[in-house]
Amino acid sequence: MRTRLQLATFTALVLTAIALIPEGAHLFERSGKMALGQEAYFAAQTVYSGWAWFGAVILAALAACLTLAWMSRGRARLWTAFAALMIALSLGIFFAFVFPANQVTQNWTVVPKDWETWRSQWEWGHTASATCTFVAFLALVWNAARRGGGA
Repeated sequence: MRTRLQLATFTALVLTAIALIPEGAHLFERSGKMALGQEAYFAAQTVYSGWAWFGAVILAALAACLTLAWMSRGRARLWTAFAALMIALSLGIFFAFVFPANQVTQNWTVVPKDWETWRSQWEWGHTASATCTFVAFLALVWNAARRGGGA
């Protein structure tokens, strides 16, 4: 049983860490991109073509955290359930703020009249989502550290 818990812990940590890659990129690019004018901003947005595939990683991280919570007991269950909740919250933020901006701008290929409002919503939505995923990662790391790598 211990080996399965260790594998589940490892899987949840790795998938959540991978989910942080694109979210961290959005977070650390935000201040520079917010200073761009419309033409440069829309040009910069083209680099995200294909990033939707990271959604599969986020869903896998959520499933891994839920599985780990189900396998765990006591405080370990609370920490991993909290991590799953934070990942679910990051998805909720994405669909409430980022996805609508993608839809209105047709993935940043069409400039709406109020594009700056949509840009702000998109950028701050990614910031909030990244924060949630980072907190989930910290909860998983803390849980693993306090249990010596197990759940």
